[in-house]
Amino acid sequence: MAENLIIVENVSKKFRMRQAGGRTLKSASLDFFRKRGVDNTDYFWALKDINFTVPAGETLGIIGCNGAGKSTLLSLLAGTKQPSTGKITMKGTVSSLLELGAGFHPELTGRENIFLSGAIMGLSRKKMVERMDAIVDFAGLNDFIDQPVKHYSSGMYVRLGFAVSVEVDPSILLIDEVLAVGDTAFQRKCIAKMEEFRARGKTMLIISHDLSTIQSISDRILLLDEGHVIGIGDPEEQVGDYESITRKRSAKSIEREWGTGEVKLTNVELRDESGAVTDKFKYGKDLIAKISYDASIHVKDPVFGFSMSDLNGRLIYGNNTQIENHRIAAISGKGDVELRIKNLPMSKGTYILSFSVHSWDHKVNYHRLDNRFPIAIESDKRFEGCCFIPTEWSSAKK
Repeated sequence: MAENLIIVENVSKKFRMRQAGGRTLKSASLDFFRKRGVDNTDYFWALKDINFTVPAGETLGIIGCNGAGKSTLLSLLAGTKQPSTGKITMKGTVSSLLELGAGFHPELTGRENIFLSGAIMGLSRKKMVERMDAIVDFAGLNDFIDQPVKHYSSGMYVRLGFAVSVEVDPSILLIDEVLAVGDTAFQRKCIAKMEEFRARGKTMLIISHDLSTIQSISDRILLLDEGHVIGIGDPEEQVGDYESITRKRSAKSIEREWGTGEVKLTNVELRDESGAVTDKFKYGKDLIAKISYDASIHVKDPVFGFSMSDLNGRLIYGNNTQIENHRIAAISGKGDVELRIKNLPMSKGTYILSFSVHSWDHKVNYHRLDNRFPIAIESDKRFEGCCFIPTEWSSAKK
């Protein structure tokens, strides 16, 4: 079993929140004497109770929405920030590329900054001289290496930073969004270098919003959300969970719940054809929705319905038990209704389901969950628009 090179134990990180506006000397003095001995400072916890280990030779991807705490975590691992609580153990030499041009002095040339970066990492000038050509060649900056980096473009900055980070041959490499900057050719070089690192048994932690790339190069993925570890493990599973989180948040702004309340839709469980609970479905396959309700009164002839919309809330399709001539004589107390949407015809994308229960005459809306359940449709079918309509073409030669 490989030795753990990174050990993160109960790590949390808080930041002090700045108060808006200025304060007078008088108000500051009064607050000091009024609240003496009491800490009334507002704090934001960027990370809370983080625990994980990374064995030697593993590539761990880190994903999450903006503000999830990804960059803060890498900064703690790199030692540029210190945890508020908990302990981090790093074994071996660590090289990091945490932000664009971090550690570069704008007045120094690219070459001088290479030596400066090496010194910060504890490498001798002799070793940096030996690796200079490889660094400059990888960065593709032969014509600019003796120019001050303040004149570099953002792409040149990140190329130089990445080249320095990988060519010093560290035991552990930390990378934050390096694939977000640079052209396609440089991105391919970065991925090839990471694959080379993996083959040589190096340990890497990588942050990226490029889900397909991070999934392909990671042995495991750690999913962060609002400063907490949501999951760590199989890359495909964690990417799926992340996409589910983003779908739910994208629909939040158009979500609405309303109704008189005599009947409540207490739960909606979505399953695929195999019976697995999911929010990801395939074109041409079935979607099964188990709709649980709780009726506080006896309701005669209730109508259960659903609709499907796009991310902008535009209706694609709607249907209900009344339209389908499925009469439910009466309900009271708790029960379930099952809906099966057959042969999903939608193109690849995100859609939002709504569910409702109302009276037979449509005058009473007992409960509506509008734009509440986002789903993803996977499809290789090629056509224009959001839904496939079977057609036939024919032609005759005159």
